[in-house]
Amino acid sequence: MLGVTSLLLGMIVIVLFGSWLLKRVRGGTQSAAQEASYERHREAQEREPPVDLGDVRQVAVQEFTDHHSGQRQAVCKIEGFVVFVEEIPTSLDVGDVIEVKILSFNRGHTSATATFLESA
Repeated sequence: MLGVTSLLLGMIVIVLFGSWLLKRVRGGTQSAAQEASYERHREAQEREPPVDLGDVRQVAVQEFTDHHSGQRQAVCKIEGFVVFVEEIPTSLDVGDVIEVKILSFNRGHTSATATFLESA
């Protein structure tokens, strides 16, 4: 009796593991949202940034994030292109429009870093 139960449990484990492995190989573990995010990221890597170094632009604050240095940054977008804004005043809120100067791009040119100039 114990041998039959062990054999049955072993077969169930093998079927479940095989099913999981097959999904991993086919790439079926990503949700639709994950696939869409990956596709947008891939497209962003292929296009030129809509800004140049030194550009001064007015942007709306989308959200805030903490840089690895601990500094608070505003996250803004220009034509869907992400711009991280440094040296922001503490009084800024989501939705505020600010003027920024583009300082640099990340390695893949998929986002930029800017400095706060003034509130618009």
